[in-house]
Amino acid sequence: LGNNALSVTETKLDPFVHLALGAQATNSVELHTAVAIAFPRSPTVTAQAAWTLQALSGGRLNLGLGTQVKGHIQRRFGMEWFAAGPWIREYVLAVRELWRCWQEGDQPSHHGDRYDISLMVPLFDPGPIEHPAIPITLAAVKPYMCEVAGEVADGVRPHPICTPKYISSVMVPAIERGCHKANRESKNINISVAPLVATAANDQLLAARIEEVRARVAFYASTPAYRPAFAINGLEDLCLELSILSREQNWDELPDRITDEILYEYACVGTYDEIGQVISNRYNDLVSSTEFSIPLETPDDHDILKDLISSLQ
Repeated sequence: LGNNALSVTETKLDPFVHLALGAQATNSVELHTAVAIAFPRSPTVTAQAAWTLQALSGGRLNLGLGTQVKGHIQRRFGMEWFAAGPWIREYVLAVRELWRCWQEGDQPSHHGDRYDISLMVPLFDPGPIEHPAIPITLAAVKPYMCEVAGEVADGVRPHPICTPKYISSVMVPAIERGCHKANRESKNINISVAPLVATAANDQLLAARIEEVRARVAFYASTPAYRPAFAINGLEDLCLELSILSREQNWDELPDRITDEILYEYACVGTYDEIGQVISNRYNDLVSSTEFSIPLETPDDHDILKDLISSLQ
């Protein structure tokens, strides 16, 4: 299809398993976890999965990590919650220390607030690989997480609800502050976006996609963790209203609160022959890469996606 990378999310299925298949089916495209949820896995488990994929793919992995929100960590994964920013910072450092020890044949030495990792025996040591420098990208919304990414990661993955305005005025300055802490160049931090997209072959089909995305925007606006991305446009009261509706389980009422003006602020909308230009105009030189896909249900869909990828490139 001509794409530069294959990205797999962690929603219903394991991204590492899918990318293992992708590593065997492709030769040159990058392979991204977009993102793998970090905290339910120990750093050692994540480091080993990434090390394995990096070896299988010949050095094409980009390890995208996300924290998830407090409620999911506690009630879906059954774990204790700690402050996400300091936690993911230590997590990244622990993963990198494990990679270092495997590559150099040394013992790991990570001693932090959450993890104490100091043991590696030959039986469990995967040993060095040809491409040990695995980039890490962190999912982020709030400034603190962007600072952490600028300090210890190689890239930032804004949540789909983050608009160009929010990325440029809130996230980029925070990334720069993090880079300054670590004496790094912010130009070396990649920003990868996977925007909310409503697209279809014609206006009639597009109308249905628009309503699906409207519901997504409403859901995100109801979630307190994403409120800063709406507050920048003065939508705090709307977020509060939607949060109340969600707590009352009145999910069907949420989408009606999202006007077309709000929808177009937070999503890319257009037919197949328009959407490539819409996405390009929206992000221009602000980001390093853009992720995009459509359902591939017919041979014609493959050709359409190929043309869309070409137009974005």
